[in-house]
Amino acid sequence: MADTTVITFGTFDVLHVGHVRVLNRAAELGDRLVVGVSSDALNFSKKGRNPVFSQDERLELVSNLKSVDEVFVEESLDLKRQYITDHQADVLVMGDDWAGKFDFCSDLAKVVYLPRTPSISTTALIEHIATTRS
Repeated sequence: MADTTVITFGTFDVLHVGHVRVLNRAAELGDRLVVGVSSDALNFSKKGRNPVFSQDERLELVSNLKSVDEVFVEESLDLKRQYITDHQADVLVMGDDWAGKFDFCSDLAKVVYLPRTPSISTTALIEHIATTRS
């Protein structure tokens, strides 16, 4: 029986327990987990700010998590289908805040939307850190 490859994507800036939990849950859906880490430019285009940690630092952080087998740089949201094909993914995992937005990939891979960890957000963490340093 062939191994099942799971692919997911994210910025993974200011790595926190919510990131670890979603990656662990994604990994449980297959035998191999591939993670696309948003480039600095993609993050800026999505969020209007640069990440706290650089693209290379975020790649290093994510690649060192035990549930992650491979990482690559995600350059564009519009290339999801290409990334699925390039990495021969069987399952695409996204956070449930994207529910329905990637169903157009369901002919290439099973699309699963996982719930995010409640009350944990990178943006909220960054804001909290900024206000406690003042």
